[in-house]
Amino acid sequence: MADILVVEDDRYISELIKRNLKLVGHVCTQCYTGKEALESIENANYDLVLLDVMLPEISGFDLISKLGDTPVIFVTAKGELEDKIQGLSLGAEDYIVKPFEMLELIARIGVVLRRKEKTEKVFVLGNTRVNLEKRSVLVRGQEIVLTPQEYNLLETLILNKNIALSREKLLELAWGYDYEGETKTVDVHIQKLRKKLEWEKEIKTIVKMGYRLEA
Repeated sequence: MADILVVEDDRYISELIKRNLKLVGHVCTQCYTGKEALESIENANYDLVLLDVMLPEISGFDLISKLGDTPVIFVTAKGELEDKIQGLSLGAEDYIVKPFEMLELIARIGVVLRRKEKTEKVFVLGNTRVNLEKRSVLVRGQEIVLTPQEYNLLETLILNKNIALSREKLLELAWGYDYEGETKTVDVHIQKLRKKLEWEKEIKTIVKMGYRLEA
């Protein structure tokens, strides 16, 4: 699952892309002008931007320079060779010419996202994305603030995903051997993570033992 910004002024095409991406599990935000896209990019983090070239107010070729490290795929009617060369030279990961097959678009999106994840230690589950290198947490594209201890517990669950961990083991791994608190503190922190990360079902309670992150 990825947070994808669709920047397309043709509302029919934008809606078609959004519906198909949602079917395969992605979350989509739609913008219809270059200025609107710039404002959205400044206020949220996206895994990928699908960007038209011929946009009102700010063109896609001008907008890409303002996207930082966010991967971009141009989806445009401008299919001349010089246009493709310009788009790729500006840093786009791919360049798709309209009309296109939706299955091909989805496949190319998958390639770009896999390439991106290989360069980062990223864990994605449900609506939550955790970058273990940057120690950042996004839920539905919005950054979530965790306390240092909440993050330590989260990292422990991720590194031991699908493994049942007792409360004592979680205390050992996430708090350290010298932690002298009661195991009840684990329950409190688990409840906070469930709420903040929307992982009510993903963090399973193991009766009379502890917890397991199902991924």
